[in-house]
Amino acid sequence: MDENAYKSTYNALNQNDCPFEKAMVICRHACQNSRRIGIGERLAIGCATTEARKTCRELLALLHDNAAFALHLTDTTVLPHAKELKVQCGGLRGLHNALVPENQEAAEITNIFTLVAEAQEHFNGLENLPFSEIVRSIVHFEGRRRGKG
Repeated sequence: MDENAYKSTYNALNQNDCPFEKAMVICRHACQNSRRIGIGERLAIGCATTEARKTCRELLALLHDNAAFALHLTDTTVLPHAKELKVQCGGLRGLHNALVPENQEAAEITNIFTLVAEAQEHFNGLENLPFSEIVRSIVHFEGRRRGKG
């Protein structure tokens, strides 16, 4: 499929895209509000509710802003794929670890929106999250290594 045709189809079918789409596809996290949309051989993920999407977008913007210095970024609006994965997957893992400090393993997140809502309640708003801890998880997150050859 031509990339322009894919993007056009993606935008037409997925008007309420999930802010944590990469984390859901690559890191295999899940969310109660996700809608999976097959486009050719690719997978797009949308959000079922505008309120959940708004909250997740707010969290993702805060993760971008707080991780910018640690990731050596000057512009956090559009990140390269690998850095976006670090922010999304590492950020969610760091948020999980901040809420459940006794479980520091690389846990699979089974419901992103529930995690975000619990964090929002526990820390009295997303702006009060322990970003120094979360940014450490972002920096230490490593995606899959490419094989040689």
